Amino acid sequence: MATTITMPQLGETVTEGTVERWLKKAGDTVEKYEAFLEVSTDKVNSEVPSPVTGTIRELLVAEGTTVPTGTPIAILDEVGAATGAAAAAASPDAMAESANAEPVPGFNIPQTPVPSAAEAVAAKPAPALSNGHSTNGHSAAAQGTPEHALRGASPAVRKLAREHHVDVRALNGSGAKGRVTADDVLAAARTAPAPSAPAKPNAPATAPGPGGTSSYGQPIPGTTIALNSSRRIIAERMVESKHTAPHAWSMVEVDVTNVWKWRTREKDRFERDTGYKLTLLPFFIRAVVESLAAFPLMNAKFVTADAAPASIYVHGDVNIGIAIGLPTNLVVPVIKKADSLSIKGLAIASGDLVDRARKNKLSADDLQGGTFTVNNNGANGSYASAPIINGGQAGIVTMETVVKKPVVTKDDAIAIRQIMNVCLSLDHRVVDGYVASGFLADLKKRLEAMGPEGAL
Repeated sequence: MATTITMPQLGETVTEGTVERWLKKAGDTVEKYEAFLEVSTDKVNSEVPSPVTGTIRELLVAEGTTVPTGTPIAILDEVGAATGAAAAAASPDAMAESANAEPVPGFNIPQTPVPSAAEAVAAKPAPALSNGHSTNGHSAAAQGTPEHALRGASPAVRKLAREHHVDVRALNGSGAKGRVTADDVLAAARTAPAPSAPAKPNAPATAPGPGGTSSYGQPIPGTTIALNSSRRIIAERMVESKHTAPHAWSMVEVDVTNVWKWRTREKDRFERDTGYKLTLLPFFIRAVVESLAAFPLMNAKFVTADAAPASIYVHGDVNIGIAIGLPTNLVVPVIKKADSLSIKGLAIASGDLVDRARKNKLSADDLQGGTFTVNNNGANGSYASAPIINGGQAGIVTMETVVKKPVVTKDDAIAIRQIMNVCLSLDHRVVDGYVASGFLADLKKRLEAMGPEGAL
């Protein structure tokens, strides 16, 4: 039986999607839930798993093409219907049958189970590490180029490879059509020779030479990286923001010693009860939403329209975007109505968004509606930063790294305290230094008043 795959709905408000990259070609077999397509919107990229096991009869939409959701994009012949399908494809009426193939309306992307490393290793024999040019007719090279192996590996496998310093392109994949799997990576990591002499600056034998191409996730010196839609959109939005919003910047130093003690006291129990790690982020967001209530102009946007004079719109909701850096992308999912949540609620909401962002499971709706943004630069050791404002917002605030510093206390003693810089970029069309400085001072006051005891 033929199954028609349609452009999936990646969010309730999403009406179209772009076929970013086909991971399979016509004639390839695909397992149920195996990714065979990357789809992008202006908000998110997502791999599309197959709803059935079968053979791809036809790809209906070219890479780079944007089509409305629900548009047929591929036809698969399910297992058991291959013979009939092949005969049908050879007949003059093949296209007519394709048009009448059983559609999958409202096809939802299921959660693709990722086997644990131990399960993966136990399930299959270990493949040999090679230079990607095996003489075996069923090798990865036989299925395509080394780049084919890189494209065929799932994000989880590529991440695993980076963690073990394994080049995916140098492996013979043991999966369907030479797809590199987790056990391939782990086996290669076990058999890889111990490092000896320092690596020379020249590129490895399998790397493209000067003028070649590589990927953003695995950049190779001397090569060019083609922009995918996410990188292109990020570039466009950042340039647009810097061109339209006159950025100003300010910073305060905050004593978060008591917040640190509070979080340290609660973190083990919180993780045991909820499954999420308790970081400083939810404490910080709680203080931010309270300060936004005290300074509502910081939760506003500058509005321009050809048919009306420019104005400032003050948002009714407080929706906090949290910037999450990924190896290949930056996403800013939004905690809707963050002012209605406790610290515990914010911790669960942010933990869920971070978890789904890392698994590439965010929907376009998760990334919409932000009114103010929080950036946790300190997670990477940053001491101070000047972030670019998200379009349509008046400001973005950062949590910088927490460091122990000697501080002169109110009674002129010297104490070792946990200190964090908080930085704010603001749209000077919306607020001036009076409001922005007042907001930062209020945020500092609220953070320093938190803990070391309390209820989450």
